[in-house]
Amino acid sequence: MMTRLLVVDDEATVRELLSATLRFAGFDVISAATAAEAVDAAAEEAPDLVLLDVMLPDMDGFEVVRRLRPTPVLFLTARDGQADKIQGLSLGADDYVTKPFDLEELIARIRAVLRRTTGRPSDGVLTVGPLALDAEGHQVTRGGSPLRISPTEFRLLHYLMENAGRVVSKAQILERVWRYDFNGDTSIVDTYISYLRRKVDDHDPKLIHTVHGMGYVMRAPTS
Repeated sequence: MMTRLLVVDDEATVRELLSATLRFAGFDVISAATAAEAVDAAAEEAPDLVLLDVMLPDMDGFEVVRRLRPTPVLFLTARDGQADKIQGLSLGADDYVTKPFDLEELIARIRAVLRRTTGRPSDGVLTVGPLALDAEGHQVTRGGSPLRISPTEFRLLHYLMENAGRVVSKAQILERVWRYDFNGDTSIVDTYISYLRRKVDDHDPKLIHTVHGMGYVMRAPTS
């Protein structure tokens, strides 16, 4: 199972950028904008780690962390005073990162917390049949042989693999992979699916399938 993270921040831009970056790194990400949403999401989704902003509109993050126990928590905050850090860590937070932060360092800290708290690796490797995608190492292999793919192909393949077994529409792919809709022109999706097939599905069994009128799906071979 993919490691699940809950991102809690009332700033939509920060929340969306961070969520997208973490998904690209191979995590399953859910998000919340308020403390109340965070508590409910933690109860319903059982995340492996919560990335929690201290300054939330409806409740101080320090109070939220008390309600999230025993879920691991990493604080994200602009409050960089030593007293704040000590308070956060003394309440049971597993790490404390101040804004602005470097995304690569944050991901490294996330992986470190997960190793300490879950006892299992969080290497962001996705597998579908003979295909493996290493999000952290930015590598793709099929049957152990490395494949050379472009950054855009990598993002597209990552999205298909994290949704393996589920049909995704061209519009969904545009939103997640390209972040905008090309004025409604979905032909770019077809083009890049064709590129991927030449590299990923150059021999049987085929993994990327077209569902006419709906979109595409990646399926592991049944035998």
